[in-house]
Amino acid sequence: MQNYKAALIGCSRMGAFIDNEVPPNMRPYSHAAGYEACDRTDLIACADLRGDVMQQVGTRYGIAADKQYTNYKELLAREKPDIVSIATQPEHRTEIIVAAASAGTRAIYAEKALSASMAEADRIVEICQAHNVALNMGTNRRFDPGYDQMKAVIDSGQIGALTTLIIHQTSALFNGASHSFDLLQRLNSDAPVSWVQAHLPNGDEVIDGNSLREDPVGHGIIQFANGVTAYALNSGRGLEVEAICANGSVTALSNGNDWQLRAPVKRDHRGRNVMGLVDFPEYEHRASTLCLIEDLVRVLDTGGEPRGGVELARANTELIFAFVESHQQGGARVELPLVGSNYRLERERAPREPKYKADA
Repeated sequence: MQNYKAALIGCSRMGAFIDNEVPPNMRPYSHAAGYEACDRTDLIACADLRGDVMQQVGTRYGIAADKQYTNYKELLAREKPDIVSIATQPEHRTEIIVAAASAGTRAIYAEKALSASMAEADRIVEICQAHNVALNMGTNRRFDPGYDQMKAVIDSGQIGALTTLIIHQTSALFNGASHSFDLLQRLNSDAPVSWVQAHLPNGDEVIDGNSLREDPVGHGIIQFANGVTAYALNSGRGLEVEAICANGSVTALSNGNDWQLRAPVKRDHRGRNVMGLVDFPEYEHRASTLCLIEDLVRVLDTGGEPRGGVELARANTELIFAFVESHQQGGARVELPLVGSNYRLERERAPREPKYKADA
């Protein structure tokens, strides 16, 4: 079968070296390591403004010096990759997505959050749809087999209809809550959102007019149109998500490393269900980044739709800016679709230095 040419734009932490920071069961986790592990993709080129970082990528992943570009537009024109990974910060991502789609790239793996503003998210949707480009955003839990099994339990009806979702460790909106929001969307079958209410503990410090000078921390309530209510909490706990259903609950603990399923095990003297712990179904453990890339390969093979897609990535971004809007309105309920958002993430920060080697 055909192998697809992949290129990496943005060679820092998530692009190529986060594997040195995460436990073995999460690897491959970086974009580059995912392409290396996928038997249907060849990582042929990379681009970054920092030559020394690209040299490290070239050494680690076998990318020749003449395939390392400081100008990503030159990479796109000369290498003509089938898949482009964009692992830059959100402030710079839109222009690269537009350039890649316009240059004939067929699939894009974009880091989260999708963009730095709603206007840019709309532009990304427009360009991807115009050029028939498949896009998956790097909210990896959407592609993780453990969370697939969690959703299968919910959808099976074994514990009744879904009513409530509670997720911990929402953290900074663009960096962390993008993961949390996408997981809530996924577990609720990507139902549309009716409204949100939110508070940003450091919002007054980081919001300057229409500019977000840092990535704000946020928590709040998300009301889905199908009646499910989600609570996104900054509780200080590691990432945990609980799906509460009419007759039980299923919970992902320790960032999806442990699972808890509560279901009816007997009835009491009044005929009411008594809940107890039952076995969480077995599933195949596979790295989420590899699953995401394999999903794009499937789309290129079949012409089907990606599991994520650009419209869901936009919906995720809309939740981020709806939280900002709610905070700015004193925690008021903000209806979706969001209209007239003029906020933009505009940070002044140096690129994060990659960790080139794992701890001994």
